[in-house]
Amino acid sequence: MKITISDKRKKEIFISLFNVLKNCSSLINLSLFNDFLHIQGMDKSHICLYNVKISNLWFNEYHIESEYKICFDSSIFYSIISTKNDNQQIMITMNNKEQDFLHIYFGSNEVKKGDFKKTFKMPLCEYDYEEMNIPETEYDTEFSIQSKQITDIFTQLGNFGNDIVINCNEENIYMITDGTSGEMRVDIAIDDLNSFSIVEGEKVSLTYSIAYMNKMCITNKLSSDIDFYLSNERPMKINYNLGDDSYIVFFIAPKLND
Repeated sequence: MKITISDKRKKEIFISLFNVLKNCSSLINLSLFNDFLHIQGMDKSHICLYNVKISNLWFNEYHIESEYKICFDSSIFYSIISTKNDNQQIMITMNNKEQDFLHIYFGSNEVKKGDFKKTFKMPLCEYDYEEMNIPETEYDTEFSIQSKQITDIFTQLGNFGNDIVINCNEENIYMITDGTSGEMRVDIAIDDLNSFSIVEGEKVSLTYSIAYMNKMCITNKLSSDIDFYLSNERPMKINYNLGDDSYIVFFIAPKLND
């Protein structure tokens, strides 16, 4: 197995992806197929399910001899890949004679002074995870917004309360939180969204933990836009389009009203 990433933006996305995933779970279960790699898992509280697909076209090099699954410590892997210098490519390999380890290499064809090559040998883990089948479903409302805008909103809301109530109707979207510091409400005009749709006459109102969302799901480092899908009767879906038929999706269960 050999995978390489040389594109600067995709290297940043790859590192940011595993920065997010390490906040969700301590172990990463990765399935390698001929056409794509797949990652799925849940956080310890079983509030968040993440589902990642990265196409073979996304990588500069993607060579898989056979389909198999591996598991590794998410914090160790992130600690390794975050040591990469800007001009170095990421190369990940595993040989058939030593299938208990991943080999990770950072180097460049144009080595600059002080730019040292780095190699790592990371042990793999044993962990049985049964992947869930996620059926396609329709949501009451869907909208897309710039990731920088929504991350700023969630950060600001987190200064005033622990929970956020997201309300959607045909006229607008607004988010409310309140706590000992007072109440904050943000109204988002439909015209400020990249796209918006809602079932005629429908009203959606759901409550989520702001700290949880900020830690595990909301980031502006994976894509320029974030797609949200909400319904009163099912978990919220948050989608990041990584390009080249690749994505990461989060499914977040709402908090139950007392």
